[in-house]
Amino acid sequence: MNTSDSELIKGCMKGDRKAQNQLYQKYKANLFGVCLRYSNSRVEAEDMLQEGFIKIFSDLYQYKPIGPLGGWMRRVVINVALQHIRKNKKFRIFENHEQVVAAYEPDLEIFKNNREEAILKMVQKLPDGYRIIFNLFVIEEFSHREIAEKLGISVSTSKSQYSRARAALRSMLEKNIKTEEF
Repeated sequence: MNTSDSELIKGCMKGDRKAQNQLYQKYKANLFGVCLRYSNSRVEAEDMLQEGFIKIFSDLYQYKPIGPLGGWMRRVVINVALQHIRKNKKFRIFENHEQVVAAYEPDLEIFKNNREEAILKMVQKLPDGYRIIFNLFVIEEFSHREIAEKLGISVSTSKSQYSRARAALRSMLEKNIKTEEF
């Protein structure tokens, strides 16, 4: 049975476990992908996802059906991921992308499955500051001003971290290409 989002919301707000499970099953894959981009590992992403759904279920009354439910849930999960990173004091600003690239070991198997997975693995290897700003700017399409406000940094710091993230990813990609010897 395909239940509409509005029916699921009503059920979840009444504490209906079946509705909660259906909402979870419907959105877990998409939201887990979001968590993976902000985490260093699958385990950390699973923690973020779990915290995200707890927050979603407790704040569901705040959802206004102006936009899609999935978009609202995505914003909640992004905020939970950022809080998780701040709570664990993992967010640091890096000055030198060469250090990141020097520590990166090429993975000969990285492009065997698919390119999206390979790029995700490289993004996950970025330092938190690079990775978070890269995701917020490129994937979530926040402006540097919005990123600065969310993270409590300056706009210029957001821009420089994004630039360094791109340079690091480019160098990591070049390292992989060189080792594969086409």
